[in-house]
Amino acid sequence: MLLDFLHLLTTPAPSAQRRLGYLRDSIWLMSRARRCRRAWAPHLEASRAVMRAAIAGAERRDTAVVLGSGLLLDVPLTDLTGAFRRVVLVDAVHLAPARRAIRAFANVEMLTADLSGAMALMTGAARDLDPRLPPVCAEPETGLVISANLLSQLPIRPVDRLEASRRPLGAWTREDGDAFGRRIVEAHLAALAALTARVCLVTDLDETEEDRQGRVHARHDLLYGVRLGTPDRAWTWELAPFGETARNRRLTHRVAGFADWRR
Repeated sequence: MLLDFLHLLTTPAPSAQRRLGYLRDSIWLMSRARRCRRAWAPHLEASRAVMRAAIAGAERRDTAVVLGSGLLLDVPLTDLTGAFRRVVLVDAVHLAPARRAIRAFANVEMLTADLSGAMALMTGAARDLDPRLPPVCAEPETGLVISANLLSQLPIRPVDRLEASRRPLGAWTREDGDAFGRRIVEAHLAALAALTARVCLVTDLDETEEDRQGRVHARHDLLYGVRLGTPDRAWTWELAPFGETARNRRLTHRVAGFADWRR
């Protein structure tokens, strides 16, 4: 708890990210990653394997962009820096472990950006969603764009805020939660589809809550009905082992990895 509070106080982050809870979410995820290190290991390695396949298949080797770089646990940073002249890591918040990790690489830079397109709407600075990717993704020199376990995360905070609000967000009301979430998911995919760079997509698909007898108590579609096709690789991520959120319940996610999503 003390370490989390220290990160909350010292992490450089724009005021919107702090006010809307993105910084707290990142710190919470870092703490869970630390507690669940063993359970997460197969998922992280599978994610890195898909990204390595994407790196190997990229034709242009000038710039690579990682969207949702997070703590870099699922990102093969050494492979990226060895294959590309420039690597750009994009996220809403960059915590200290990630900032320390890039110090060994002269060709890595960090970019802070809202990838959901919802922050301005949530702060009242916009009337609707404004989903867009950073301009670096569309630069002619960019040969690879990786959406790294990001797609299912984008709607979480905006949908929670919409459904908890007594007032609409633009034209969206609290009854529009599923449509709002789907719009965010579809917008990210549409932005990726418009790129000329190779696109690597790794994403959660759904979440299952089960007990120690294997009985399913809840299942949630994390992409709000959006379907992605057949992945190059699929696996199960034990997100919260027994005892993490409840003694006799665990949460697992189905994950899909596409080394060349538009192939």
